[in-house]
Amino acid sequence: MKFPATSNFTGFFAPSGVEAEVHALTVIDGEVPPDLDGSFYRVAPDPQFPPLAGDDIWFNGDGMVTRFRFKDGEVSLRQRWARTDKFRLEREAGRALFGAYRNPLTDHESVKGEVRGTANTNVIVHAGKLLALKEDSPPVLMDPETLETIDPKYTFGGKMTSETFTAHPKIDPKTGEMLAFGYAAKGLCTRDMAFYVIDAKGEITREVWFEIPYYCMMHDFGFTQDYVIFHVVPIVGSWERLEAGLPHFGFDRGRPVHLGILPRDGGTDDIRWFSAPTCFASHVMNAHNEGTVVHFDVPMAAGNMFPFFPDTEGLPFEPHNAAARMTRWTVDMLANDDDIAMTPIADLVGEFPRIDERFAGRRNRHGWQLVQDLSKPVDLPGGRSASGMMMNTLGRIDLETGQTETYWAGSTSSLQEPAFIPRPGSAAEGDGYLVVIENRLAEMASRLLLFDAMRLAQGPVATIALPFRIRQGLHGNWAPASALAAA
Repeated sequence: MKFPATSNFTGFFAPSGVEAEVHALTVIDGEVPPDLDGSFYRVAPDPQFPPLAGDDIWFNGDGMVTRFRFKDGEVSLRQRWARTDKFRLEREAGRALFGAYRNPLTDHESVKGEVRGTANTNVIVHAGKLLALKEDSPPVLMDPETLETIDPKYTFGGKMTSETFTAHPKIDPKTGEMLAFGYAAKGLCTRDMAFYVIDAKGEITREVWFEIPYYCMMHDFGFTQDYVIFHVVPIVGSWERLEAGLPHFGFDRGRPVHLGILPRDGGTDDIRWFSAPTCFASHVMNAHNEGTVVHFDVPMAAGNMFPFFPDTEGLPFEPHNAAARMTRWTVDMLANDDDIAMTPIADLVGEFPRIDERFAGRRNRHGWQLVQDLSKPVDLPGGRSASGMMMNTLGRIDLETGQTETYWAGSTSSLQEPAFIPRPGSAAEGDGYLVVIENRLAEMASRLLLFDAMRLAQGPVATIALPFRIRQGLHGNWAPASALAAA
């Protein structure tokens, strides 16, 4: 019953297993703006039992949701596991029953056919509901105040017919609608996709089915006022890989990338596909359109960024080709060709892009991301961080000028994905704060940092001590207190 002494389960990667409630965290430097009233939700993979196969990739753990509640200049914390079907069945058995990442062939016979989702990738509030998400399964509905699990397989009143739901839904700030999709929507390794429009009340109002050019990890997408954009990148999978015991996904450098554009009011036959030579792009910063010209902003790398999903031909991982820089992909729905123009925006190397979400789907000027600054020293054995890459810097990009601003976390720290918090009473883009968890790697500890979003270089306006290590997470979002009143 011991966790393996491998890189996925030791050091800062070690499982935490802490469910807690802390009423007042200590502000050790600066002050929390007293007019902030809302919650920063985030989620991390945190396995409750050692892996069935003896080892596993670090992000196959059970979803541990953290809520940081900001009110009256104070911050409280609550943290609980999402009680998925997987979590419940394994807790009842007292051991792991589900096998390797997204490979049901490795599961114990007693759980064959059960939903394998871990709800460990993202957490978002919409229509007053808190949804914990993993893209291979339905959402997990949780209480936004207590973090109690309400429904481990939430299907929006039975109207969601896809077997899966994205970990990156988008909320249109103009309409209040949540746009979402499911890939492998008719079963594992299928090319089927379902696109959803969910209104401000939380009801599904549209469902559009289509197929993508090949099965791949469809992790994120974008939208504009008039279009929805799906990027197909060759992190591919197949039943043959699973039967051979290979990782679910691998990078196939022989395949092109594709960009599918669906008009917001269109159907299956209205999707147009564009193509470009192979590259890598996972997360989306934002998108906007100028008439029929669609712009799509992503951190793009020449080659595979995921060493845990190795090359399909067995070629070694190439770190120099894994450096992602913010790039604008542009297509014209009226063009006579199907090419994608790719224009570099900034030279920062990094990932996990964020924007002021009040400008989602519209032309935005400012974007933020984690940055890997290789010019900075690293005072850790082997230079290893919690994420495998030393995301040691927080960066802001001016998308109009290409100018950048950064904050370096220090030689023994890395950072988790930030989230933007609008300044109460202000509607100006970027006027607000960034909240981010700092991994104190040498101390095996964590801190919560709050920045003025437009003045990163000045350092945090508040540094908040955390009473235990917060495991490396994936994604999260800010929700004002008013958003919870919509339930």
